[in-house]
Amino acid sequence: MTKSFLADTFPTTSPLVFANESQGTTPTRESIKVVIYGSKTGVNNTIFTLYKLGFAQVNEWSPLLPSPNPGEVMSILTRHIMTT
Repeated sequence: MTKSFLADTFPTTSPLVFANESQGTTPTRESIKVVIYGSKTGVNNTIFTLYKLGFAQVNEWSPLLPSPNPGEVMSILTRHIMTT
């Protein structure tokens, strides 16, 4: 059940890995942010679960930050993907 969000059902509009082909375009990098909101325990447990699933290393997430919602914290993961 916890792996259901990892399903490969989303179409990719641009390749994440580029072949070494000369097409006259230079790929650029785009920052993608993943944010987890919740209690300290909930956010930490989710980060550890995502680590166990191979999604991201624990140290790639930001330290727990105050959330705009009272009683909640958040942590941010930034990834860089190639775009055309």
